[in-house]
Amino acid sequence: QVQLVESGGGLVHTGDSLRLSCAASGRTFSSLGMGWFRQTPGKEREFVAAITRGGGNTHYADSVKGRFTISRDNGKNTLSLQMDSLKPEDTALYFCAVLMRRRPPRSTRSFDYWGQGTQVTVSS
Repeated sequence: QVQLVESGGGLVHTGDSLRLSCAASGRTFSSLGMGWFRQTPGKEREFVAAITRGGGNTHYADSVKGRFTISRDNGKNTLSLQMDSLKPEDTALYFCAVLMRRRPPRSTRSFDYWGQGTQVTVSS
């Protein structure tokens, strides 16, 4: 079992940057693939980015590619999402989650052990 706690969200303007963090505890963090998702009220949870357990391979949604960067620090059991050039459409509750073994990294069904989320709001 893994416990995840997101932080770093806030209210920003279009074009600003935010860095989200996800602190993990429980199972050995370095053995787990991880990902970020986001969700707005009344809509499906959307894939944002994922990273392999060693950090050598990353995946991004087309909507954030080139603007967001996922990374991890296995020594600190921390997952991060650097968000640059933010747009109002990025407004959502952002979740981190654990990628299950041998599962495709772009589907919500591939992840479990979700955090509670951190809110990102981008004003126009």
